[in-house]
Amino acid sequence: MLRPFNPNYDCMNDPERKGSGLSGQLLVAMPSMPDERFSRSVIFLCAHSDEGAMGLTINGPRSPMTISDIILQLGISGHRIRSDVPVLAGGPVEISRGFLLHTPELVNSSSLLISEDCALTTTVEGLKSLFEGNGPRRCIFALGYTGWAPGQLDAEIQANGWLVTPANEEIIFDGEVSSKWHRALGLIGVDPSLLSSTAGHA
Repeated sequence: MLRPFNPNYDCMNDPERKGSGLSGQLLVAMPSMPDERFSRSVIFLCAHSDEGAMGLTINGPRSPMTISDIILQLGISGHRIRSDVPVLAGGPVEISRGFLLHTPELVNSSSLLISEDCALTTTVEGLKSLFEGNGPRRCIFALGYTGWAPGQLDAEIQANGWLVTPANEEIIFDGEVSSKWHRALGLIGVDPSLLSSTAGHA
């Protein structure tokens, strides 16, 4: 399942090639998920195309680091960012790499606009630009990500590892992570107790 970024193709920095695919939707782990690291995970897909896929776990465990710690480590000063921005484990790949998933009313040249509700910013300069004020209206900061090789995610969905659901701003950005799996399923009226190894698409 895990795939590092191809140095010759970083889908996050190539919006012309990221493709529509399932970008901007949620992956909800099925009870049959074979990888225990992703048990009951809810992943926001930032990019999905025939080149592969990349997503951030939005119900991962909270990091002991705060957003203020992150900003200081990045060498960004003079910020007035809110202290309540959740810092989550976004996935097991490149866990020292930071990703700001945020509402898109504030974007810059280094931001990737994923959907009308979400944008992604990863560069220090991009984060500095966003954090010079109070930051985006809603955001979460993730350390690490999950990546898939070409065709790999599609195969996992077909094998009933994931259910695909529409994204919801409240679920994406809410700091209450423990209930996100149930709430994500609730978006499409799925009762978790009734899930089986049937189709992966809603």
